[in-house]
Amino acid sequence: MSDATFTFRVDESLKAEFTNAAKVHDRTGAQLLRDFMRSYVAQQQEAAGEAKNYDAWLAAKVAQSRASAERGNLIPGADVEAHFAARRAATRARIAESE
Repeated sequence: MSDATFTFRVDESLKAEFTNAAKVHDRTGAQLLRDFMRSYVAQQQEAAGEAKNYDAWLAAKVAQSRASAERGNLIPGADVEAHFAARRAATRARIAESE
């Protein structure tokens, strides 16, 4: 692996504070920045993997739901509305009792 130079601008006081904090832990700023970069890349790769897993899970659930609907396993809209109207009424009653 060849080394590359990474150059960026930073406030002088932040650079000084960072350098001093690194020295306290017997590290150089470059060592810490490499560690931070590796950690960030690993976090992003993990997040991408989690997103990919979620996307696969969601696609499977959607396919399962479509297959169920195609088999006729549906609940009429009026029944759903009645069910949630009852839940809303129960919630409102609990709220009214607590006031």
